[in-house]
Amino acid sequence: MSADTLAAEQFRQAYQKLKLELSKRIVGQEHIVEQVFIAMAAGGHALLEGVPGLAKTLLVKSFADAIDLSYRRIQFTPDLMPADITGTEIIQEDEQTGRRKLVFMRGPIFSQIILADEINRTPPKTQAALLEAMQERCVTIGQETVPLPQPFFVLATQNPIEQEGTYPLPEAQKDRFLFLIKVGYPTREAEREILARTTGTSSDRIEPVLTGADLQQAQALVRRVPVPDHVTDFVLDLVRATRVSEGEPSAFVKQMVGWGAGPRASQHLILASKVRALLQGRTHVTLDDVEALASPVMRHRIVPTFHAEAEGVTVDHIIDHLLKNVKRPQVSKVL
Repeated sequence: MSADTLAAEQFRQAYQKLKLELSKRIVGQEHIVEQVFIAMAAGGHALLEGVPGLAKTLLVKSFADAIDLSYRRIQFTPDLMPADITGTEIIQEDEQTGRRKLVFMRGPIFSQIILADEINRTPPKTQAALLEAMQERCVTIGQETVPLPQPFFVLATQNPIEQEGTYPLPEAQKDRFLFLIKVGYPTREAEREILARTTGTSSDRIEPVLTGADLQQAQALVRRVPVPDHVTDFVLDLVRATRVSEGEPSAFVKQMVGWGAGPRASQHLILASKVRALLQGRTHVTLDDVEALASPVMRHRIVPTFHAEAEGVTVDHIIDHLLKNVKRPQVSKVL
């Protein structure tokens, strides 16, 4: 057994332990747990969208507890300023010299897991400050650039229903998120279990089963997972099929898509598929991995037309149409 094969098996077992630990607090939502972990193992950020009361905040806090990473929750509000999350410089007097000097006081962004709660409730200026941290993994204060702790993940939430007084994320910032994860209502059986746990005396203490170093090793392992040519071709065909201005888009795409996904969608779809392959016990990516993750990767990168909205055609409907109509390439030999 090669070193990478052994590492892949250890990675899969670690995820199983993580799921078991999270199940102490999170009921159901297995696909949500998997997608959040895939985003983290791929080195990306995730945007969780769902109505209030679906345990989005609890899920993020539980991940921080189970992976033994520093965690801070930032409640985004209309009056939140960039310095409130990045930190600011203050004047302090040096005890030895008596001279005054500027000292940088770090903000809550200097943690490894950031919960950006209700991110669409803060103005674009503050959203832009978060954007630099997400992409560059550093913060610029004055003339100084300060690196953030590694690994670093932003898990943001937003409510899709109440839009009054909100600041919708611009397309450029949405594109920074690897996944847009839709969090739905639990099943009846899961909701019954939630009631039993939260209104009784059961303990939900979560013990850490992974470390930040484990995640960084997993991210390096993911990069080494081979992707067959036919899978790469399928990713390219799928993403490029969303672009109205390129090639020969279908009549459906011309009518329903105003703006298609960019190259970052292809990159993120490949990376996420590599992680899923490892979690499935494989050391190579298949078309099934791509199809399983196409929606969370692409749903925030496609802008529907007014006609689509008027007809009730959602972005998920568009992605489902593409998955059914984009031809699967012929299988090439696995590397």
